[in-house]
Amino acid sequence: MNEMTQRVRPAAHERPTPHRPVLTSCRSLAWDLIHIKAGDPHRFQRSSMNPNPDVTGFYDPATNTVSYVVADPATKHGAIIDSVLDYDPKAARTSTASADALIAHVHRAGLTIDWHLETHAHADHLSAAPYLKAKLGGQIAIGEYITAVQVTFKRVFDLEDSFATDGRQFDHLFAEGERFAIGGIEAQVMHTPGHTPACVTYVVGDAAFVGDTLFMPDYGTARCDFPGGDARLLYRSIRRVLDLPRETRLFLCHDYPPATREPTWQTTVAAERSENIHVKDGISEEAFVSMRRARDKTLAMPALIIPAVQVNIRAGQLPAPAANGTRYLRIPLNLL
Repeated sequence: MNEMTQRVRPAAHERPTPHRPVLTSCRSLAWDLIHIKAGDPHRFQRSSMNPNPDVTGFYDPATNTVSYVVADPATKHGAIIDSVLDYDPKAARTSTASADALIAHVHRAGLTIDWHLETHAHADHLSAAPYLKAKLGGQIAIGEYITAVQVTFKRVFDLEDSFATDGRQFDHLFAEGERFAIGGIEAQVMHTPGHTPACVTYVVGDAAFVGDTLFMPDYGTARCDFPGGDARLLYRSIRRVLDLPRETRLFLCHDYPPATREPTWQTTVAAERSENIHVKDGISEEAFVSMRRARDKTLAMPALIIPAVQVNIRAGQLPAPAANGTRYLRIPLNLL
């Protein structure tokens, strides 16, 4: 993994209360959320005074994923966002080189990890959160609407009856607007569905970790054709992100660079509003939805969607071993 350090800014201190909603389908969720208004000031408020955390990004070229270590320099407490468990699809073998790079950085910096944060249940890489938790401690957390994703993919993969769809595999489920602490720094959760129903953005001072909602301005936005995805919801979620102050730093989960530049994973609200090829200022919701739906029809499924989703809806845990001691994943034919 490649590594780059940035600094950002957040505010107070408060432990969250678990939220575990029961949802029956991603489609009903989409209808419930379709009335999200872009720029509604009552939906999200960012603290204006917060110390700056240290942010270190680790780029995984195999999956074009960026993982982050976010730390409070005053207390040396931190969080890991969107970690990667290496997976060889040809041999169906996992390995931990990417996660070990995060561990090495944590040890070098003398950090205590309190959180392993997922922006959503990823379809392009496996989460290393359980491995990192075992090595470093901390809680695994995700947005509360992971339950809708679990309901959908339990059916897709015909998972065992005992697979719970109430999010209990995670240590904590975040609600919209919930505040939590990274050391002495306050962070806040923004529910940003569209790519998936469970997507969240973590806002930490003048930085926002946006997952797969936005990409660099020259690449645009995330796809919406997975089960439970919704282009209209994505547009409204993105406009909420872009209503943050223009100087807000946006940290992306992926970059797919053209040959003319190196991988990059930090931009700003101002840059996205003026330059993003899909959602810059002046592009209407209807134009975006039409573009996004047409573009999604041309996209192949991610190479790791079948192993990744099965593992990630379990909070990164591999399926339980069969009677012969081997773990197995399921492959639905002619479905996705």
